[in-house]
Amino acid sequence: MTKPPGFDPRRTLTLRDVSEASGVSEMTVSRVLRNRGDVSDATRERVLEAARALGYVPNKIAGALASQRVNLVGVVIPSLSNMVFPEVLTGISDTLENTGLQPVVGVTNYSPEREETVIYEMLSWRPSGMIVAGLEHSDASRAMLAQAGIPIVEIMDIDGTPVDSAVGISHRRAGRQMAEAIIAAGYRRIAFCGTMMPYDHRAKKRLEGFEEALAKAGLTLADREFYSGGSALLKGREMTEAVLQRTPDVDFLYYSNDMIGAGGLLYCLDKGIDVPGRIGLAGFNGVELLDGLPRRLATMDACRLQIGRRAAEIIAGQHEGVIGGEVIELFPTLQPGDTIRGS
Repeated sequence: MTKPPGFDPRRTLTLRDVSEASGVSEMTVSRVLRNRGDVSDATRERVLEAARALGYVPNKIAGALASQRVNLVGVVIPSLSNMVFPEVLTGISDTLENTGLQPVVGVTNYSPEREETVIYEMLSWRPSGMIVAGLEHSDASRAMLAQAGIPIVEIMDIDGTPVDSAVGISHRRAGRQMAEAIIAAGYRRIAFCGTMMPYDHRAKKRLEGFEEALAKAGLTLADREFYSGGSALLKGREMTEAVLQRTPDVDFLYYSNDMIGAGGLLYCLDKGIDVPGRIGLAGFNGVELLDGLPRRLATMDACRLQIGRRAAEIIAGQHEGVIGGEVIELFPTLQPGDTIRGS
């Protein structure tokens, strides 16, 4: 879709921009976007395509308030069913508590299409800022965020190009660091288990960094087990059993997160497998669940609370030196626990 002549990507978009891009009147554009009136399917599709390409979001605030922002901060996360994002939300909520800003949460279930819908709906209420998990979005989502004219903070990840500001860790570096620790402990037949693959971009980046470090040491993964659904203790047990039955000489299992790693640990202990002597295990995220296990699973803290706080500080204008377009990298700590030899 061609953008209209003289289009300035930094200014607020109007119906006229969509009208010029789609070649129909502003009244027709208005009818399409409000889903009212008799408009042909072809025209409707042309208008919607133009709006998506431009990143246009209609304003749901009517009348004299239409030019104002509301005191809401949109927070878009992929899931509430694991232990990762509630801690991020705690950091955001605590930091915004006395600022007059109120976080409003939308969940995408790791779906780019769902994320697009959530961002569209949130921006239509003209929030004061947006905090969005991850750096990978559809073209339409990126266009909407870029045209919003408000602070945008993408969180959890800094391995990529943000729309505006970003706060997170390097997942590729985290994967490399874990692999280096595993290799240094003497493990050589290493396998990987991952859930929400391939939708979890951050887990994919950790695996990429992990395999880079293995290759540098002349190693490759002995096996891998992927599951497209969510994380659970039972799924960790099942994935661990599948790998060890298929490749019995595996001596280390690296999990994409602590939940399935904990399931793997419980499976090994239940089967009488020597951990970490016969087989070592490691997860990722450093969740509190690990404190209740018979042994401490090796993991890496993902800086979740700090990420939430830093992102909220940017939105509230409390973070000195951050005007926009800056990347704040945090550095996770490897916690070897009891499941890596020599720790």
